[in-house]
Amino acid sequence: MKKLNIPSEIEDKIFEIKFNSDASIFKIISYFPLSEFERQSFSSLLNFTTFSEFHSIFTDTVTDDEWNKTKNQIKKRFQNELFDIDHKL
Repeated sequence: MKKLNIPSEIEDKIFEIKFNSDASIFKIISYFPLSEFERQSFSSLLNFTTFSEFHSIFTDTVTDDEWNKTKNQIKKRFQNELFDIDHKL
């Protein structure tokens, strides 16, 4: 992920940031949906007042406490499942 000076508590929730050919951000993919405050913070930091391409892998919403308790397991499991997909092809 390209370093964008995103607060670590938000960056930690981001799975991937996709860029256009001109290096502008095309899409932000988080593990779980970001809160409205997190989306606004992200947009404000990057001066994207109308940016709306926030997507998530999972549709469930989780609290910050839940995320902090399970994030390592979630990230590890997700990465393992991605690698397993490559081995099955």
